[in-house]
Amino acid sequence: MNYNYSKDSFMYNAEKISDIFLGVNNLPALQKSIKDEVYIIGHGYDERPDLLAHSIYGKSSVWWVFALRNPDIIQDPIRDFKAGTEIILPAVESVQKLIGG
Repeated sequence: MNYNYSKDSFMYNAEKISDIFLGVNNLPALQKSIKDEVYIIGHGYDERPDLLAHSIYGKSSVWWVFALRNPDIIQDPIRDFKAGTEIILPAVESVQKLIGG
């Protein structure tokens, strides 16, 4: 099996040891921006970063950028994505640049 991840996958930079195994994932850097925004996760997005990613960035597949931008708050990208939690939303331009869009 050959793994070909799209640029909007957090697995895109993972080292490929063989056609079967992936190595350690090297997460991309997400630069801070003056356009980043403070956001309090609403009840409709409780444990659903994919829905918020779709709402903001137009792609549910970039759900992982919230954990990447908020590593001290979101260690488990699903379970820690709780209503009432204050996070920093990466700027749309930053996410587009990161995934090559």
